[in-house]
Amino acid sequence: MTRHTFRNAAAAAALVLTQVGCVSAQTGSQDPAPTKTIAEIAAGSGDFTTLTAALDAAGLAETLNGPGPFTVFAPTDSAFARLPAGTVEGLLADTPQLTSVLTYHVVSGKVMATDIVKANGAQPATVNGQKVDVVVRDGMVYVNGAKVVTADIVASNGVIHVVDAVLLPQPEAAQ
Repeated sequence: MTRHTFRNAAAAAALVLTQVGCVSAQTGSQDPAPTKTIAEIAAGSGDFTTLTAALDAAGLAETLNGPGPFTVFAPTDSAFARLPAGTVEGLLADTPQLTSVLTYHVVSGKVMATDIVKANGAQPATVNGQKVDVVVRDGMVYVNGAKVVTADIVASNGVIHVVDAVLLPQPEAAQ
């Protein structure tokens, strides 16, 4: 096993050990199945107020409360704050563009961290139809250059991976 392969395997193992729903160290038992949806987890966290407001504005909160399964690459409030001035306000005023950006953060199905690591170099299609680049570099997972800072927040209808940047889709071709 090469050093690089070992590092990736170690990173995958670390991600698996940190996932929500892992075996409890105190009791040795499996945590109960999650009962909150992706939208409920985001709304209940203090880190996703901008994302939650955007989901509400686009009418997508109801979708992320649905059966799924979904994988959401969820940008934090600090990720939204790093966008150029006026970007968030502009998106909130343009529902079609906001919907495009938000659905670019969602992949159909439940894709756990171990699956992401195995898919190094993959380009899964997002719900908006465009693909994202998934890369494992130096033991860390990146989606279109955004670092996954927390993986495998398991919800009843999928999984959230927290990213440190807002993913922006390619502009649609002029028609």
